[in-house]
Amino acid sequence: MKLVRYGAAGKEKPGLIDAQGKLRDLSAVVKDIGPEQLGDAALAKLRKLKTDKLPLVRGSPRLGSPVAGVPKFIAIGLNYSDHAAESNMPIPKEPIVFMKATSCIQGPNDPVMLPKGSVKSDWEVELGVVIGSLARHVSQKEALNFVAGYCTINDVSEREFQLERGSQWDKGKGCDTFGPLGPWLVTRDDIPNPQKLGMWLDLNGKRVQTGNTKTMIFSVAKIVSHLSQYMTLMPGDVITTGTPPGVGLGMKPPLYLKKGDVMTLGIEGLGEQRQVVVPFKRL
Repeated sequence: MKLVRYGAAGKEKPGLIDAQGKLRDLSAVVKDIGPEQLGDAALAKLRKLKTDKLPLVRGSPRLGSPVAGVPKFIAIGLNYSDHAAESNMPIPKEPIVFMKATSCIQGPNDPVMLPKGSVKSDWEVELGVVIGSLARHVSQKEALNFVAGYCTINDVSEREFQLERGSQWDKGKGCDTFGPLGPWLVTRDDIPNPQKLGMWLDLNGKRVQTGNTKTMIFSVAKIVSHLSQYMTLMPGDVITTGTPPGVGLGMKPPLYLKKGDVMTLGIEGLGEQRQVVVPFKRL
């Protein structure tokens, strides 16, 4: 099942993508796609709907983040060994955890805005994991049972802020517009093996990242279990799980985003994103 939120920013409506790839409105069924709609029981009710009876949404409306009211936006760093190598950093012995500000979350095709003073903004295609039910001290074996579904994420990063301003990664990861999610949330029943998904990112039509989640150092199950030992994972929490090689930081010489650049990216079964890079503007 592919769940979406569509419409103007801040006024999104819930929807789903039917078997024919058409957008159907869910407004008469649920008020939104957020923490209350992500548990197993709530998703089971949505699966029972006769989608062909739901209102068809005409045209091509803007897509917002497929999840509303995200409590925490958690990120895992250096989770692909070849990305760690291109970043000149050691392979971690356990997951590197940092946070992205929830205020950076936006729709999958909304513009990405360069932060004020940015000279090293970068791209990262990543698998997103959305938590469906409260998880605290869960085992790796049971961890995926707490997942509602998966989505594509661009973990946009300002490398100078991240690495040269006191090595506080959060500062370079949570800038406005730095968290495009979507286009949709694919429920876990449609992704039986999250460790077998191809992923890619193009910059201005040129392929710069190609990878597969099978090469992750720490699996989704390991990450969910690990995080649940240190914090309670809540319904609606989003975890972005690391990127394969091909980021601008690792190029020789390094290549960073500039006004007018276009990023297109996608993950197998989870849909594609497209963002145009725009200059800083006070919101």
